[in-house]
Amino acid sequence: MGEWVEIDGPDGAFKAYVARPSGTPKGAVVVVQEIFGVNAVMRGKADWLAREGFLAAAPDLFWRIKPGIDLTDQSEAEWKQALDYMNQLDKNASVNDVAATLAWARIHSSTLGGVSKAGVMGYCMGGYIAFLAACRTDTDATVAYHGGGIHTALGEAGGIKKPVMLHNPLEDSFIPIEALDTIRETLSGNPLVIVHEYAGLDHAFTREGGKHYDRAGTDLADNATINFFNQHLT
Repeated sequence: MGEWVEIDGPDGAFKAYVARPSGTPKGAVVVVQEIFGVNAVMRGKADWLAREGFLAAAPDLFWRIKPGIDLTDQSEAEWKQALDYMNQLDKNASVNDVAATLAWARIHSSTLGGVSKAGVMGYCMGGYIAFLAACRTDTDATVAYHGGGIHTALGEAGGIKKPVMLHNPLEDSFIPIEALDTIRETLSGNPLVIVHEYAGLDHAFTREGGKHYDRAGTDLADNATINFFNQHLT
């Protein structure tokens, strides 16, 4: 279903995994990676969106460090390497890469006869970058799953101009409950933001194959995401 394409960004060209729907796209979604690169899990998220009718593009945000990083969460060595890449990553430059991918996706969705609206969806580190994109770019709708660090970027929330949906598990072993409380309390008065919380679920509860994966929670969150994108991108 997918292929790799090259996108011209402000700092140079980088690759993105692109999954196209079988028919005319409803719109487009930029899929923002976890710390493991655009791996099988992230490519699977793009494929899922394509099955739901969206053109999906997952940019390789680690390209400035090393292009084509593809890790799993199945070994301690891979976790150590992934965390090192995350710490090296220039998150502000990554937001610019997301913006470039949004522009590319809009054009290609339109070329295929689809809607020119484009949104952003990110996981973990990518959820944080997706939130920054909601504050800084022209994304038409944004979804963040268990975005680590969002509580540190709430000062930028005034830049949100289009709808945002957050999926926050309340037993997140990477994000303190105090941070989740701050997110809820700070954004509760913003009519553009919806915060879904999941009691009893841990970080990355939607990562298939991960130790915290929960099928029921994933179905609940993913159905909300598709309904959200159908409402705001189509």
